Amino acid sequence: MEAFQNIQNMNYDLMRVLSLIASSTEIVYTLGCGDKLVGRSHECDFPLDVLDLPYCTEPKFNINGSSVEIDNRVKSILQEALSVYRIDEGKLAELNPDLIITQSQCDVCAVSLSDVENAVRKVLGKNPRIVSLEPNQLSDIWNDIKKVASALKVEKRGGLIISELRERIKNLRKMAQELEKRTVACIEWIDPLMAAGNWMPELVELAGGINLFGSKGKHSPWMEFEDLIKRDPDVIIVMPCGYNIDKTKREMGTLRKMSEWDNLKAVQNSDVYLTDGNQYFNRPGPRLVESLEILMEILYADKFDFGHKNTGWRKYI
Repeated sequence: MEAFQNIQNMNYDLMRVLSLIASSTEIVYTLGCGDKLVGRSHECDFPLDVLDLPYCTEPKFNINGSSVEIDNRVKSILQEALSVYRIDEGKLAELNPDLIITQSQCDVCAVSLSDVENAVRKVLGKNPRIVSLEPNQLSDIWNDIKKVASALKVEKRGGLIISELRERIKNLRKMAQELEKRTVACIEWIDPLMAAGNWMPELVELAGGINLFGSKGKHSPWMEFEDLIKRDPDVIIVMPCGYNIDKTKREMGTLRKMSEWDNLKAVQNSDVYLTDGNQYFNRPGPRLVESLEILMEILYADKFDFGHKNTGWRKYI
């Protein structure tokens, strides 16, 4: 009851918002409420204005190293039933937010809801509203935008933005509808090998491709290299979570060492592509529409050019 009263009495013009996920930060800015943000997570980096804000989270592991080293560090922490990230409680108290946006979709992606709740109980002398996002498929992302818009009291603006994003996707889908279908493997982690799940199978289908690994609305599945050989995709798109193009390129040696790599159809036809998974595909926010454009540029380079080549994606071989 006390938390509800705090929300009811809040002056929304003076609301202090703390966003603990990169995607929600982008949602807040897209809703025209970037001026309400007082803090961010260590991963929030777009739009560039957000870098001027203090951050109050950090990883508990060394983020430098190969993909297998990072995977081992994360699994080691999770095996001890510990959180992968820590919250700077002193900074949280200093920021004194009225609204905190976090997530409950993935313990590896960002600070968890339980961590936020524990920190709030410990250091804040009030009950800020906590909005937790859980995007598993495209429809969930629209709901998350609606949820954030409601918390910020800009419901009408949120509805317009959702309509605009869905209309853009509808138009892109029409453009790709009659084109030749190509089989696609989206790689979300290199070592160990993981396919892309959640919203990615939908995006591949919308772009005119045939998704071979991962299922709509389900977490990204681990896979064996033998699976890649058996399905032998027309196109391989590599989009490691948290990696930009250059970092992804440095990791590709792991795949090239596989004995059958050179025999894959996509490799022989120079249809292997590196992407900025961190900025686009792994970030469930408004720029998933740009992610769809990138997929269409990759699959049909002779037909589409939305201006993402060499920034959002690059041909590997």
